[in-house]
Amino acid sequence: MAASSTSSLTVPSNAHKKNFLSSAPKKQNFSFLSISSPRTTHSGKVSSNAAQYTEILADEDIDKIKRLQNGPDVRGVAIEGEKGRTVDLTPPAIEAIAESFGEWVIDGLKKKENGRAVKDVRVSFGRDPRISGPSLSAAAFMGLARAGCLVFDMGLATTPACFMSTLLQPFTFDASIMMTASHLPYTRNGLKFFTPKGGLTATVVEELCERGARKYANRMMKVSVTVNPTRRVDFMSAYAGHLRDIIKGRVNHPLHYDTPLEGFQIIVNAGNGSGGFFTWDVLDKLGADTFGSLNLNPDGMFPNHIPNPEDKVAMSLTRTSVLENSANLGIVFDTDVDRSGVVDEKGNPINGDRLIALMAAIVLKEHPGTTIVTDARTSMALTQFITNRGGHHCLYRVGYRNVIDKGIQLNKEGIEAHLMMETSGHGALKENHFLDDGAYMVVKIIIEMVRMKLSGSDEGIGSLIKELEDPAESVELRMNILSAPRYAKAKGAEAVEKFRNYVEEGRLTGWELDSCGDCWVSEGCLVDSNDTPAAIDAQMYRAKVSDEEHGEHGWVHIRQSIHNPNIAVNMQSSVQGGCLSMTRILLDKFLLASDMDRILDITQIERYARNGYTS
Repeated sequence: MAASSTSSLTVPSNAHKKNFLSSAPKKQNFSFLSISSPRTTHSGKVSSNAAQYTEILADEDIDKIKRLQNGPDVRGVAIEGEKGRTVDLTPPAIEAIAESFGEWVIDGLKKKENGRAVKDVRVSFGRDPRISGPSLSAAAFMGLARAGCLVFDMGLATTPACFMSTLLQPFTFDASIMMTASHLPYTRNGLKFFTPKGGLTATVVEELCERGARKYANRMMKVSVTVNPTRRVDFMSAYAGHLRDIIKGRVNHPLHYDTPLEGFQIIVNAGNGSGGFFTWDVLDKLGADTFGSLNLNPDGMFPNHIPNPEDKVAMSLTRTSVLENSANLGIVFDTDVDRSGVVDEKGNPINGDRLIALMAAIVLKEHPGTTIVTDARTSMALTQFITNRGGHHCLYRVGYRNVIDKGIQLNKEGIEAHLMMETSGHGALKENHFLDDGAYMVVKIIIEMVRMKLSGSDEGIGSLIKELEDPAESVELRMNILSAPRYAKAKGAEAVEKFRNYVEEGRLTGWELDSCGDCWVSEGCLVDSNDTPAAIDAQMYRAKVSDEEHGEHGWVHIRQSIHNPNIAVNMQSSVQGGCLSMTRILLDKFLLASDMDRILDITQIERYARNGYTS
């Protein structure tokens, strides 16, 4: 695949959109991306490096395509290199799913236009630097073209930028796809889907994968020969300018409006993902000193560490650079920049509950009394931190899309919710279209840091959460599901429901299914109790734990993973030894007593219960 520049062309207008260029420049510069077609033999058949399809695929192959769904995303193994995992995210699979998405977008626009045909449906496409990106992108372009969409290639981009490309003038694409697998290894890849209304739900993505599986099963070639010119578009510059304008406008520096970050040193660790732009195109242009920043150049092999704000190596390297350079702030992005974490001026890592608390402190200053929505793995101390500042804490289902959708639902019902955050670092704000944008999250923190300095404070951003108490213990364990992949989800649901029954029946003394306001664990772990409850993407429950000596001192959360065939067990305790005690009860009174060890690998649970070590 080779790119070649041509003369600029005017952004095509949309027949179904009004005032598309009303406030936009008259002309945008694009270059065409040329894609070479597969060779044709003298017999007229398409030749390629891979074997051609010669028969309809078996049910197991179709199931593989369906299993690429991971909640609201598509994820799979794109290249060889993982022990025990085979490649399942192939070019034909990507093409079929992308085509299904394109058809879905067009169908939605037709409904909006009362069944009238729509023309020039425009879809933007971005990707992170993974080495499988170029070949899989070409397949996605083909799939979208098959559906009848015009494709605009953003090149290296971030997930939040893809969504914003559907909103910012003069672009306002009808939909967008980001190719990424977030923090997962270089061997993985995937797709995230957006319309101007936000990310797709798990239910819609399931529909796309099912439709794509049917296309995949009946296609006789690895890659389509349909070729539609793909336009290159530089959206990242516009997105960076958008972030700069937000910082300048909200800081409103009295002396240097255009460079409000003068005098601040900010370290960025992009993890060799897509986040380097934030250093060059945002911080540097606003006057910040970014000396000491790490891993800014994109490298799809991620040679230095996992691009993940939860990764200990990423946080440790950033902490060291902050302290060595006496910086004001350190920033850690994940690969596609929909998550972030920070390090304060004293070198304290701020992620997980601490990041939620920091954002809650900032948001509650701006919106007193608002509701903060989080997943159900947050600490009891975080709830106290939020309520002490006049806020309300809504615990909800694990899964960033679940948390965000809960915030959207609350706002529709008249309950003000300005912040939704998951402990993984996914965080969305009402003011930013409910988008989980790691860069925007950092923008909010930077603005608060500058405001504190302008007000005369000598304290750094970490001072906002000095009252947050960390739990005495926090543990995560995993149990692999002993089943063929196609049956793993059902087996996992069986185990989690059995846990619910044991707690409800009182077989685990002092354990009680947890609840939060109108969200009840007994309905499926904080599932909505309203008339139209959200669909359940994975079974999960949280139990609060008490004993005679300490009273209520912790909780245990058990859930199916939506990414892998296993069950995650999270627990926290406010007393030393609490997690060990809860693990032993879980093992003896539930896993062994219910014979769940027949379908679950409980090795990690047994090891921790025996010696107190997770590995």
